[in-house]
Amino acid sequence: MTGKIRGFLVLLIVQKKKKMESGIRLTHLLVVVLFILIYLIKTTLLLLNKQETLMKFSKMVKVPEMIVSILFLVTGIYMLTQVPEIKSLLIIKIVAVFLSIPLAVIGFKKQNKILAVASLLLIVGAYRLAEMSKKQKSKSMSTISKSTVNGAELYNKSCVSCHGTDGKLALMGAKDLSQSVMDLNAKMEIIKNGKNAMTPFGAMLNEAQIKAVAEYTETLKSK
Repeated sequence: MTGKIRGFLVLLIVQKKKKMESGIRLTHLLVVVLFILIYLIKTTLLLLNKQETLMKFSKMVKVPEMIVSILFLVTGIYMLTQVPEIKSLLIIKIVAVFLSIPLAVIGFKKQNKILAVASLLLIVGAYRLAEMSKKQKSKSMSTISKSTVNGAELYNKSCVSCHGTDGKLALMGAKDLSQSVMDLNAKMEIIKNGKNAMTPFGAMLNEAQIKAVAEYTETLKSK
């Protein structure tokens, strides 16, 4: 009975963590879009020499912009702490974001068009780098040879970024594989078709590879 209660509590905690991470991810995406939109409008007004309109708009969005900026940084920092490996694209993205903020403050305060445009380009560039990072991950998946049936190799290339080397990372709502009670067939089904935020790998891996990954995850269970 104690084991069942413990299992239920672990499952409850994992589910709550998954919902929280999903909420943070969606919040980050929303504030990034709003952040870029605000800066785009302000930069456009500055370039069109609409100083009076720019002042009115800046005053109107002052509080919302502060909230969006804080949420942008807080959610971004949290997501950064969940990343198992800091790669070059991510470093460039971080630098671009932190450079854009002082440039924007100075640019709009002094109505310097060059600084304002530079700030907007850095923000948009940072967003594009994030998209490029996702595409690189998808591309690396597409290069997996169909002849590879080494479960550990496939896991490290396909799953470790979210599940971690020990299966306990639980990034972006990923399940703690060391606590999994699913059988082999259930794991293969999820690997193939995905679940919630998990990517379906049915189009990337063949049946033998899916089975190899599922079997490897069995070795990650806590003893």
